[in-house]
This record gives sequence, C-alpha cells and structure tokens, in this order.
Amino acid sequence: MPRLLETIASASRLVASVFARVGLLQPTTEQSKGPEILAELKNSARTPTLTHPISQPCTASQIDEPPYRYWCSRMELQPFYNRKVWEFCFILQALVTADMMRAGRRGLGFGVGKEPLACVMASEGCDIVATDLEVETARVAGWVATDEHAGMLEDLLYPNVIDAKSFRERVSYQHCDMNNISDDLTDFDFCWSSCAFEHLGSIKKGLDFVEASLSTLKPGGLAVHTTEFNCSSNTDTVCEGGTVLFRRRDIEEIAERLREKGHIIETLFYVGETEVDCYIDVPPYRHDRHLKLALGSFLTTSYGLIVRKASRA
Repeated sequence: MPRLLETIASASRLVASVFARVGLLQPTTEQSKGPEILAELKNSARTPTLTHPISQPCTASQIDEPPYRYWCSRMELQPFYNRKVWEFCFILQALVTADMMRAGRRGLGFGVGKEPLACVMASEGCDIVATDLEVETARVAGWVATDEHAGMLEDLLYPNVIDAKSFRERVSYQHCDMNNISDDLTDFDFCWSSCAFEHLGSIKKGLDFVEASLSTLKPGGLAVHTTEFNCSSNTDTVCEGGTVLFRRRDIEEIAERLREKGHIIETLFYVGETEVDCYIDVPPYRHDRHLKLALGSFLTTSYGLIVRKASRA
C-alpha cells in the first residue's frame, strides 16, 4: 500500500483503537446493524458541493465532482469514496475558492502528521509553517506508533508532489500544542487542520481551538478545519477523551459564537442519501467505501469548517 494511503488507513484504525480501549467499540460483523443516521441530517433544500464549499459534511456527490478527482491526481491518490481523502480535497478546494493558494500567501498547518497538504500548497507558491506535537507527547498519544506524526520537516516531503529544493525553500516545521498556540504564530493568510481538533481532550477544547486558530490570521484570513461529525445523535456523544465526536449542536454553537464576533461562517448539515452515503463501514475499515463508519453506538463522518476572520472595521 502506498505511503499516503497507509497513513490514511492508520487514522481510522487509531480512532477505533481509542474507542476500543475505553469500551465504546464493540465487535461488529454486519454492516446493516447498529445506529442509524439522524433523519434531520437527510433532509435539506440544499446539497453540499465541493466545487463551492461552505462548512459541510462529507457526501458521495462531492466525490463525484471534478475538484475531487483533480486534487486526488495532485496527491497521486485514487479517487476512492473515502472521507479522509475528502478532508484533504475539501481543505485544498476551500483555499483555492478563497484565492489563498498562490505565491505570496502564508499558511499555517496544525497537527499535520504526514499529510501531503503542505507539499501541494508549497507547489502552488505558498509559504507554509507546518506544526505538530512534540515527539514524546505524540508517542504517548499513539501517533508515533501509527506513523502519523511528523517529527521533522523531511517527514512531510512528497517528492512526486514538489521537488525537494522548492519544498525546503517554502515549508518550515515547528512543534505546536493546539491547546496552547504559541504567540509567535501570527500574520498568516490561512490556517488549516485535518481531523485533529477532535483529539484535544474534549468538545470544549476542540471548539476553543477553532476560535483560537483565528488569532493566527490576518484580518480577513481563512481557517479551514475538518473533524469527526456525529451523524446518529444530536444529544448523546463522546464529550471527553482521546477522540470526541462533534454533534450538529456543537457546530452550531461555535458558528454562533464566531458570528457574534464578526467572523463569517455558513453551515450545512445534509449528509447524503445515496447508497454510498448510507453504507456504514465497520472494523476492519475498508479504504474504498469509507464515508460513514460505526464507532460503538455512534455513526460518524467528516465535517469541514470554513471560517473567514473578521476584517478591520
């Protein structure tokens, strides 16, 4: 299995292992059994598109769009129905749509692991600061064992995406605790994280990070983050621990909080109704039909947030 595809597969295995350790993941062998998708998430007058993204869940129809195939080709990935691959494509497309992916733009990545996004952004001329946990902290959390932690700059290089010389000129690396962002990380045009802020310890810490990430941006800058989205309940969820699951109400809470401070965020919660949308993957997870998965008594998919920081008055 190629390096990047193995990294993607490891992410789902790690989430499952966290749930298993705390007794939330029970063995499941039949795809049809278990929790169901909330009816309210299957009804919407508006369907999310990847071509013109807002804050929205992953759906099969977005994977059928040209931008998904384009970004997969840039990362040398097969365009599988895979929510982790969707997260990468969502982030890149959100930045392109906002005119952030070009020479002269500065970007900040949180919890980057070994994802290819910094390489793609640098190949477009962006200057990138990529960050991840200190090695020992990452080891304790399990990220080193699953080969998802970036301990140094070279861990981020995908030579088929960008040549080594250009990469080293445009990408730098430093440690960062997402619960305590360093004051020297400022004046960026955009920031991003891919399925990272659900691992900060609680629902509250994750939402606080989303707001705090805006402090790293220039006025009018863009924050793009993806996370776990509980699509089986808007009440019960996992609120604390190594992996938490954000509900619609949590997304609505942070959206309202940000709007009150002048930031711009538009939300959509439709999770799709096609056969692929309704397929629930169970451990051991597959990589080619992996939009929604069972985690214990919950169903989850990926959700992408796009926030435009308030401009100066």
